[in-house]
Amino acid sequence: MEKNNQNTQTLAVIVGNREFFPDRLAEEGGKEIIERLQDCGFAVITLSEGSRSVQTREESEKCAQVFKENAEDIEGVVVTLPNFGDEKGIAETLRLANLDVPVLVHAFPDEVGKMDRAHRRDSFCGKFSVCNNLYQYGITFTNTKRHVEAPDSQEFREDLIWFGSVCRTVKGLKNARLGVVGVRPNAFKTVRYSEKILERNGISVEVVSLMEIIGRARELEDDSHTKEKLSQMKQWFCWENVPEEAVIKTANLAAVLSEWVQENDVDALSFNCWPAIEKYYKIVPCAAMSLLSERLIPVACETDVMGSLSMCALQCASGKPTALVDLNNNYGDDPDKCVLFHCSAVACSFFEDCPVLGCHDMQGYYGSLSGKIASGPVTLFRLSTDDVKGSIRCYIAEGVITEDEIETFGTYGVVEVGGLQSLLKYVADKGFEHHVAIVQGHVADILEEAISNYAGWEVYRHSSRIT
Repeated sequence: MEKNNQNTQTLAVIVGNREFFPDRLAEEGGKEIIERLQDCGFAVITLSEGSRSVQTREESEKCAQVFKENAEDIEGVVVTLPNFGDEKGIAETLRLANLDVPVLVHAFPDEVGKMDRAHRRDSFCGKFSVCNNLYQYGITFTNTKRHVEAPDSQEFREDLIWFGSVCRTVKGLKNARLGVVGVRPNAFKTVRYSEKILERNGISVEVVSLMEIIGRARELEDDSHTKEKLSQMKQWFCWENVPEEAVIKTANLAAVLSEWVQENDVDALSFNCWPAIEKYYKIVPCAAMSLLSERLIPVACETDVMGSLSMCALQCASGKPTALVDLNNNYGDDPDKCVLFHCSAVACSFFEDCPVLGCHDMQGYYGSLSGKIASGPVTLFRLSTDDVKGSIRCYIAEGVITEDEIETFGTYGVVEVGGLQSLLKYVADKGFEHHVAIVQGHVADILEEAISNYAGWEVYRHSSRIT
């Protein structure tokens, strides 16, 4: 077994081999693949050198046992074919290991000048046989972008990094735990969802009353966690003439939410942000929620549970903070632009400039953030439970936040998406919510692979794209 000690993603490696082909190709190829994975920052689980390749039943059992012993660490499997490879041995290894993680199938290219008996690989052909057997065995797998790729190529490096993100997303969604603070606003039936459908898909929901969270926040006095949140607020927010009481209450709320997340081991939160907290705690919770999202604890407003799961998936795919916004306004007569808006709990790093902590224009209490979302590429994503069909579905789109300005309160950004009107029609026709999760950068390919191929949920991928 080979494994490095880096605190990073761990991938298992299966090296294919086949009689009639030189064993040297498998030995050298396996070593090269492991080096490439480690160069990309991955930890590696595989058979030890000298017996690394898999061909016979005995070798499959031995490799599978190594994988089982390290199952808690393994997030994905790379199957590599330095030569044609034994498709049965590879498929049986995966079946015996029963890891239930993403599998990437890679094949070495032949060199035109080395097609003699001693050097030819035939991995191009062998890959079809391996994929055929995986399909027969019911083992879900992912292909490299090109059918064969040299291990030292930029294409293979990009595929590995991309596959790592797919593995992270699959792992993040599998057995995810969602925290729910309070009940949904009574007027917001749009954020209703099926907890039972989530549970059937391995996703659990942990609920706490808003009263308990407010009570705990009120009890904090000179708390170290509060001081930490105050320090973060000074780092991220700009404010002037905000009452000290509102600032302290915001920090206390953020501290209590962080503690509750840790106590209950949840991956994302949805929060009942109006109207009770304003009436009984005398702040709006936007800034506190923003702090948590920036620290990679996604928090959705208006008790939008599926919104929080959407944020969680985007965060897994990108490794970045996410936000939940409204598909809110048209932008003049431009059919490919619309205004994204919230009032606002957007994560701090989304803003073009230092977000302003101030008074909520509609609620009349302090704690909201205002500012423009920075321009650049963006991915829009929304998960929803379809209670009629008993399933989970989603849509994904990529676009750009433009430099366009508008005069408004809260947080806004003008997004441009190619063929936006067809996307909006789909969202409306299929009964999706008006909330959408966003992240900076383009990660639609990662989400589509993780959700459609591995989670098995229904995906609508909006194809038009502006770069």
